[in-house]
Parts: sequence; structure tokens; C-alpha cells
Amino acid sequence: MARLILSLDSQVLAEYNMSKERYTVGRLPDNDVRIDNPAVSGHHSLIINILNDSFLEDLNSTNGTYVNGKLIKKHALQHGDVITIGHHQLRFSDQQTNDTEQDEFEKTMVIPAGQQSADQLAKAERAAAQAAKASVSETQRASEKRVDVKVEMPATKKPEVEKPAAKKPQPHTSTHAGIDPSMAPKSLPLAKLQVLSGAFAGRELELTKALTTLGRPGVQVAAITRRAEGYFIVHVESGEEGDYPLVNGQPIGAQARKLSDNDVVQLAGVKMGFFAS
Repeated sequence: MARLILSLDSQVLAEYNMSKERYTVGRLPDNDVRIDNPAVSGHHSLIINILNDSFLEDLNSTNGTYVNGKLIKKHALQHGDVITIGHHQLRFSDQQTNDTEQDEFEKTMVIPAGQQSADQLAKAERAAAQAAKASVSETQRASEKRVDVKVEMPATKKPEVEKPAAKKPQPHTSTHAGIDPSMAPKSLPLAKLQVLSGAFAGRELELTKALTTLGRPGVQVAAITRRAEGYFIVHVESGEEGDYPLVNGQPIGAQARKLSDNDVVQLAGVKMGFFAS
């Protein structure tokens, strides 16, 4: 059964199982999916379910209806489509969708290990490790900043000297190697890429591997590494010198770049959204 997942600023607000033929979306209380926001029209859009297909139609709304960033009047919904209405998003999930198209996307964009240059991937891994180390160092420097406050005691009153309290036995907080468990890195939640443009728009790729290589050899290739400090993207190769992948419209350069939730990656002519779970 198809579902609609309503969210605002990446926070899920509600989920709707699409068991009816018609669903209206809008600001007024009589809508099936109500979005109480001034940017949303009273009756903003309509979704019609016919057998296994779903169709979205804009109802002459003031601010328009967008699918995967494009303004639409009518649109045949596909699994993974992101509908933007005002400031809210409705993600269309169709569990009946065949995985064939997802497989085709992976065959097109994900480069198997046997086709990768070991030297290039080792270089990419080193670049990501250096970027991760720099990220940790910057965080540590920020946490080590302290503000010294000097307290002046009144001249007419001598400070009382407190007797040192008896030392209590401290709980065991470190491992046999001397590492405080509270300082150990926490497990990194899985992230995913969602295609935003092209024939595979709406398709998703979960980043489960320590290193995932994407792109088209001879055109543009990048690697995304999954480390305890986060996910990093690094340029591997391109058909033209200096042709680097883009993150939020800016070239990443030769150094690894840490990815943040909702970043937009453009690689080999394909735009993909990076989403942390």
C-alpha cells in the first residue's frame, strides 16, 4: 500500500496510508491531509489512486505544487517522489514498486569494486581520513575554550578555609586500555542518497559500505566514505582536469568534504540529496 509521509524541516509529522481513491491536501479542516500553514492554500492539491497508479494534481494553488523541486500541474507519482507544498514535504512511498529501476540506477552510477583503481581509492580514503581528523581537532579546540573569571573577595572579610573532604572511592569509568567509555565514538546512523534529477529521480541508495564509489568512469567519479566522524565525499577522477563534484553548487576541490543532512551533491550530471537517517 502506498503511503504519504508528511515532514517539516526533516522532522516527520504524520504518515497516511493511501487506502482511498481520492486524497485532498490543503489548509482547511475538511482535507484528508491537512497542513495548517499560511503558505498552503485551502484546497491545495489532489491525489487520485487508480489501481496501482497514483496521480497528483495542483488545484490552482497560490504558491504551486512541486515534485522533486519542479513546479507541476499534473504528475504521475513514483516511489520516492518528494512533494513540496508551502514549507512542508510529502514523501510518496509505494511498497509495490518493483526494484528493477533501483537496480538499474545502481548499475549506472555505483561502480563495482572490481572496476575501481586501488591507488585512487587509497588516495580517496587518505583524504577522507585527513578531513575527519581535521573535523575532530576543530571540535576539540572549540570544546577546550574556557572563560577565566576572577572573583574579588571583600577586603574586610577573610575567606573561610574549608577542610578537605574525605576522598570517596571513584567508580570505575575506564577500560583496561585507559579509555573512558563515554568518550568512545557512537555508532554512526545510516545515511542515504536520493536522486533529484534525471531518469532515476526519486530513487534511493543507502550508504551501508565503508566506501561507496559513484559516477561514470571517464566523466566524473567520487567516493563517499562512512567514518565514525561522519560521511565524507572526495573526488576520485574526472574526464577534465579540475572538474570536481559539486556540493550545494560549490566544487569540493581536491580535499574531502564532510556531508551534512540535506546537502545536494551533483556528480556526473546527476543531482542527489544526502539525507542522514
